[in-house]
Amino acid sequence: MATLLIADDHPLFRAAMRGAAVEAEADTETLEAGTLDATLALLESRPDIDLVLLDLHMPGNHGLAGLAAIRAQFPAVAVVLVSANEDPQVVRRALDHGAAGYIPKSAGLDEMRDAIRTVLACEEWLPPALRGAVSRAQSTPGDADLAARLASLTPQQFRVLALVAQGLLNKQIADRLDVQERTVKAHLSAIFEKLGARNRTQAGVILRELELSDPARQLERAD
Repeated sequence: MATLLIADDHPLFRAAMRGAAVEAEADTETLEAGTLDATLALLESRPDIDLVLLDLHMPGNHGLAGLAAIRAQFPAVAVVLVSANEDPQVVRRALDHGAAGYIPKSAGLDEMRDAIRTVLACEEWLPPALRGAVSRAQSTPGDADLAARLASLTPQQFRVLALVAQGLLNKQIADRLDVQERTVKAHLSAIFEKLGARNRTQAGVILRELELSDPARQLERAD
């Protein structure tokens, strides 16, 4: 039996994805989360999850940072990004950072079903309408190297890095993770070495390079 986690803050879209998942694989258990924190908590408590369908701009997620977090903390789990953003360059970056596929929110149920079935078969999936443009898109300089460096972090080191990027101090991070402050300092030393960063500011900037603008919010501001 396949276990899928649908991570999206829109109930109607989660329902559509749930229907597509059942059609793609009859013997399927679907779990749901509306925030990135809830997604990570479910992944922690359910090691049997095979696939995450991750909204690129759900609460707590900032572009590719959520993808990087899952790939670093749960490397055995496949992640397909779901987004209204159909920019081939964004899709290219997602693949470079370890996504197993990319589903536009404009996709119909048939495409969603095909995407889920393909990725569960351990193959990469892209929407037919974008495949040519994505194949021609150039990888963003440094993305492959950044993905490898982030993947080298342990799960706890990535958690520390994410909190550093949010501006938390060592004591605040220690309280949040329920560890000693000296443990946080040790993690930071390892993070700086693995990322090639000189200090916490540089380390935070490296993670924030994965942020992407949300087209839906840009339209809302234009209105």
